[in-house]
Amino acid sequence: MSSLTLYYKEARYDLLSILRTPAFVLPALAFPLMFYLFFGVFFRSGGGADYLLVTYSCFGIMGPAMFNFAAGIASDRAHGWLTLKQLSPMPFSAYLLGKLSTSLVFSVVILALLFSTGAGLGDVVLSDGQWLLLAITIFVGTLPFALLGLLLGLSLSDKAAPGVVNLIYLPMAFLSGLWLPLFLFPDWLQQLAWLWPSFHLSQLGLKVISQDLGFSWFIHLGALLLMSVLLAVACARRFRQM
Repeated sequence: MSSLTLYYKEARYDLLSILRTPAFVLPALAFPLMFYLFFGVFFRSGGGADYLLVTYSCFGIMGPAMFNFAAGIASDRAHGWLTLKQLSPMPFSAYLLGKLSTSLVFSVVILALLFSTGAGLGDVVLSDGQWLLLAITIFVGTLPFALLGLLLGLSLSDKAAPGVVNLIYLPMAFLSGLWLPLFLFPDWLQQLAWLWPSFHLSQLGLKVISQDLGFSWFIHLGALLLMSVLLAVACARRFRQM
């Protein structure tokens, strides 16, 4: 029980520290909702609200996962907190799981905001099973972006981390077809989309509503698992070099 309490407290304090940073909380929650309201509800012509609901949900969960790990861990490294935690009796896994739990809490809130907006204002009609499967798919898809943020946090300074995350996060979202459908892109950009975890996550989500590109879900799931394993290995190597 003492071990569970330790993990709970680490997760709770990490979440509290983020909630006390409005400059992080407000953009993380407002940007995906604002973009979906503009392009998926108010300014759409005809259909597309369900398609954009999936893609902006993927876009929404990427940011908190990457920024919380990258900026948070880079800052803790710079101020000596990471070293202190490594020297303390607390298992380092509690520190990492605390940050992951914060990212997952943000994912739940973002999905709740977007799903309720899509159903209430965007006339998105899905079965109960589709809503549930879509939520689970995108929620679990937070992991590779958290690992990417962890790798950046272990590699960058506290001043460089936020800027580098933006340089990766925003182009990756655009090139994955999260803002605009991929068929609007040149062929070579459509092929480049296969390199990004956000593309594979969005395709899994779009498969739930039968609007994906038609490839097997196993391909996209396998790609996400492979990317997650490679990122985890890279994080472990970087951690040992510190």
